[in-house]
Amino acid sequence: MTSSTVKRHGQDDRAKDWVALNLSCSESAAIRHTYMTTSHPRDPLHGVTLETIVTTLVERHGWAELGRRLPVRCFLNNPSVKSSLTFLRKTPWARERVEGMYIAELP
Repeated sequence: MTSSTVKRHGQDDRAKDWVALNLSCSESAAIRHTYMTTSHPRDPLHGVTLETIVTTLVERHGWAELGRRLPVRCFLNNPSVKSSLTFLRKTPWARERVEGMYIAELP
């Protein structure tokens, strides 16, 4: 066995462990968030995807409140996570505002 084979085997085992835990999406996101913020305390967004940020903000506040705080079409007219991600990835100023809202609400 080569070292890459062993490494790949170990990664598969860890993935099975996460699936075996059968966590809900929000529970696994909370665990990932806790792990990532403790591993890099100076960068609160390290390892947190934009999708996680948008999904968390929508769960906490809803689309209407996000649209009130940041009045852009992807939050106001027929909002979805997919359209929001597309817009935020192309618009740096809006992404910074959304990331700022997320950071401000971290414990």
